[in-house]
Amino acid sequence: MFNAGSVLVLVLFAMGWSWSIARARAAGEGGVTAVTAGISSALTNSKAPSAAYLTNAALNVLAAPARGESGKLRVKILQPGTPIAPIISDGARGAGITFSAGAVAESTATMTAPRRVGIWKLALSVGSAVKPLADFSLITLRPAAEKKGGRLGLYYIGNWPTGKRGRPGTNYEAPSGFIEVTRESQNTHLSEHFRLKDFFPHDQANVWPKYIVVDIKLIDKMELVLSDLQKQGINTKGVRVMSGFRTPQYNSGGGDPRGRASMSRHMYGDAADIFIDSDGNGNMDDLNRDGRVNIADARVILAAVNRVERAHPSLVGGCGVYSANSAHGPFTHVDTRGYPARWTGTGDG
Repeated sequence: MFNAGSVLVLVLFAMGWSWSIARARAAGEGGVTAVTAGISSALTNSKAPSAAYLTNAALNVLAAPARGESGKLRVKILQPGTPIAPIISDGARGAGITFSAGAVAESTATMTAPRRVGIWKLALSVGSAVKPLADFSLITLRPAAEKKGGRLGLYYIGNWPTGKRGRPGTNYEAPSGFIEVTRESQNTHLSEHFRLKDFFPHDQANVWPKYIVVDIKLIDKMELVLSDLQKQGINTKGVRVMSGFRTPQYNSGGGDPRGRASMSRHMYGDAADIFIDSDGNGNMDDLNRDGRVNIADARVILAAVNRVERAHPSLVGGCGVYSANSAHGPFTHVDTRGYPARWTGTGDG
């Protein structure tokens, strides 16, 4: 018979998301549902018909922590060879994970991410039963140490500012790795509404592969914001990322740099400028239904951000509203810098 602690270890093992350890332990016994306990016990019970339990529903229950606070994440991002779960329960012996990327596959019973760079699909195996985890990928990063002369391959990134620091507790370290994106993988879903290609800088359109930085906490927060807007009766299917990740070289001189901060959160992968364009006209929708499209509609998104941050303080960050100009319509900047900041801006966020 498995106790709550063993079930928690299995959840960590089965899905392998290191960040879920703290949340699971904080939840204590109350964080383990009867459904999760039943599935976990069956998966590690040698006398149970394991194939019957390896269903999409079973895996989705075990994968819940990896889906984020929004429940809508579809990736986990790690360095190659990173331990997925630092603890493997004795009761989990005989189970493993297979990672596949095209014709390449790696299997592990030691719960570490693949040692090669790529975007991997996952399958859980118990005995002779194997079941893929639908709509979810593991991304292993290209180490930043491979960057030479400001480039990875032909893709020009530049170098992060040194000797400058912002508010204590906010990350201003250069990224330790990059997501490698090919023509074939650019449509990979980060979450229900966002794909890798949504976060490309607006330059080097014909250079492949591209290398970007995305903080998954930002994606989680934006999905929560969209869910909040939907509860207000707003159609969010047309959410657009006007600006996602920016390389240092693009932030300093690409496009129209007016209004950009030299230490912009966009360079650290935890900021995005978004607007809702569900009618497909290339501009912000009339979110407040006053018959006009202006900065007041950007404030509707700000109000949703405020509600999300109150409910999810771990995702606190900046939010700025911007009015339309000759280059773009109104939009809202959202980030997860770690402390609250609000402003009204001009130019690019």
